[in-house]
Amino acid sequence: MDFRQLETFVTIARLKSFSKAADSLFLTQPTISNHIQNLENELHTILLNRSNKKVTLTKGGEILFRHAIEILNRREQALFSLESFKDKIEGTLEIACSTIPEQYILPPLLSAFNKTYPNVQYNLLHYDSQQVVDGILNGTIDFGFVGAKEDIKQLNYIDVMKDHLIFIAPFTDQYKTIEKISVDFLRKEKMIIREKGSGTRKFFEQVLHFYNLSLEQLNIVAVIENTEAIKQCVKQGLGTTMISELAVKEELHYDMVKKIELKNMNPSRKFSFVYHESRILSPLAETFKNFMLENQKLL
Repeated sequence: MDFRQLETFVTIARLKSFSKAADSLFLTQPTISNHIQNLENELHTILLNRSNKKVTLTKGGEILFRHAIEILNRREQALFSLESFKDKIEGTLEIACSTIPEQYILPPLLSAFNKTYPNVQYNLLHYDSQQVVDGILNGTIDFGFVGAKEDIKQLNYIDVMKDHLIFIAPFTDQYKTIEKISVDFLRKEKMIIREKGSGTRKFFEQVLHFYNLSLEQLNIVAVIENTEAIKQCVKQGLGTTMISELAVKEELHYDMVKKIELKNMNPSRKFSFVYHESRILSPLAETFKNFMLENQKLL
């Protein structure tokens, strides 16, 4: 096998598509197919399931994928060691992140990183917190930013920002005079929640658990994965929601929504940079990880 075949295989596995891999690698689709066919012939095993709409890995493909990532990253490290350090940090950095980190944490971080490494381009991959963790564990993602931690020994976390979660309601006469709510408020109100896997939803479920409640006991009127859509729904009176205070600074300032506190509780969480503790990274990815370690108090 050669590096081109492995790179093609890894790209297809990550993008789950031959055509997308061809576009990403600037190759024709017949060339992509030929690389995979030669690789499968050499290894005497089928690596990819091609029958579904999305290409998936076979058992043999899963085994090769883990090794292929290590091989390609070691190649990059070897090439990198032959070059000068700073001037050769270039390429495209893929960063997986959930909604709030993507909008409010990454912009100043990328700006600071870019001042030192101006030849780097960025590809932000939008996932919820659970998808980021799953992607790191299965090797499709190098690292990412999450709003909820999973207690998994292979993962390391760097806390980068503290965030408060608040309840918001439409800025109407019904809510204008309400400053604090009790648990009974949650039972009676129409609630909008984030999708399963969201860090905000996980935190909301922890708050409910504190009061011996579950989502099933609430009047859930909508499950929405987009923060902006949730804010618009609250403004229009569809329901109330728990949301990051970072996400509604402007709306609170202009009285577009009403902030309501929960009695006897000040919900807060930390957004974190997460990575696999033992995985070999490309020089660019390793540089960004070290940047995070050195600048975790930047925000």
